[in-house]
Amino acid sequence: MEEEAEAEEQQRFSYQQRLKAAVHYTVGCLCEEVALDKEMQFSKQTIAAISEMTFRQCENFAKDLEMFARHAKRSTINTEDVKLLARRSNSLLKYITEKSEEIAQINLERKTKKKKKLEDENKNLNEPSEAGADESES
Repeated sequence: MEEEAEAEEQQRFSYQQRLKAAVHYTVGCLCEEVALDKEMQFSKQTIAAISEMTFRQCENFAKDLEMFARHAKRSTINTEDVKLLARRSNSLLKYITEKSEEIAQINLERKTKKKKKLEDENKNLNEPSEAGADESES
């Protein structure tokens, strides 16, 4: 039992290290772009510090989102939780709200299209039987 817990902890640590490496790589790429654009340099220590700060901030965001959902007595994080998290940044909140509305509109269109397709299929299934009933009455 203890070995399983240790293996699970090791797996979690490994996963976290891969995530940190991905964040570090992405931050490095972004710093490289900025360096080229602004004609400046970033030291390796600066990139590492930005990476660590970014990773910790993402962990805090994840915990906050989990707490928002839990407070609402839900087990799933939804867009309202994300909007609540972004409330301090007007531009980010506006962007998230716009994207959320776009997604909602797309989902509504898909739902409407699916409903219409089902209605058409049901209509086609009912038409032949109605035609058969008319013939038998003659």
